[in-house]
Amino acid sequence: MGSPTLSIILPAKNEAEGLRSVVPALRQAYPEAEIIVVDDGSIDETAAVAEQAGARVLSSPYSMGNGAAIKRGARAANGEILVFMDADGQHGAAHVRALLDKLDAGYDMVVGARDRSGQANVHRGIANAFYNRLASWMTGHRIADLTSGFRAVRADKFREFLHLLPNGFSYPTTSTMAFFRSAYPVAYVPIPVAKRVGTNSHIRPIKDGIRFLLIIFKIASLYSPLKLFAPTAAVFFLAGTGWYGYTFYTHHQFTNMSMLLFSAAVIVFLIGLVSEQITNLTYRRDG
Repeated sequence: MGSPTLSIILPAKNEAEGLRSVVPALRQAYPEAEIIVVDDGSIDETAAVAEQAGARVLSSPYSMGNGAAIKRGARAANGEILVFMDADGQHGAAHVRALLDKLDAGYDMVVGARDRSGQANVHRGIANAFYNRLASWMTGHRIADLTSGFRAVRADKFREFLHLLPNGFSYPTTSTMAFFRSAYPVAYVPIPVAKRVGTNSHIRPIKDGIRFLLIIFKIASLYSPLKLFAPTAAVFFLAGTGWYGYTFYTHHQFTNMSMLLFSAAVIVFLIGLVSEQITNLTYRRDG
């Protein structure tokens, strides 16, 4: 049996400058690989540059989001192994081999983990460190970089979760948690990150803050909601118990606030139970 076929998928939105160097380098390093550039509604020469460099281009008439580009590329790819990487030059062809070698060791997903120097800015570095710790606690496995988009996966396993992937941000979070939840082995490989080619991303405090909260809830809902809801319920219960003890000692009465806190504890816990069952149904596979 020969080596598994390889497809390299690059979601790109206005990344013509990065593609001028990234695609030729990939073509030289992996001449037999299928290189797919998913043009997510670019208004520059992204599609033309990719085609001239020998990539297969899938163009969208308007921007649908990074996750939508990933899904479109995964559906169209013919390879048994899929490599996802950015088109901005932060990851090069030389880094792909490290992921593929680790995948050969028996893993179903291998992620390129960035160090602190690879984060876009200090704020995102802190946020990503928090994501990693939270996800590690939820899964019981060390997660070195939850939001890295540079990864190699087995195509058949990855396609099982396409319906879970969002069209916008956070496809790395969703796919990682889905693999852990389904007991598919995941590994991390340290990867250096170069400075991106083209326009740098800007800090958007409000939008990035909302994104931060959504990813936290997504991590919980994707893996084990009860791990988040049960401690929250415990906090309400302990607060209610403490307040009841205080009011009984000082006024010899059971107050409405104590009842409210106890009720909140029960409601939050029950919501967690229901969410846990929904999560189990989501990952259930027949046959």
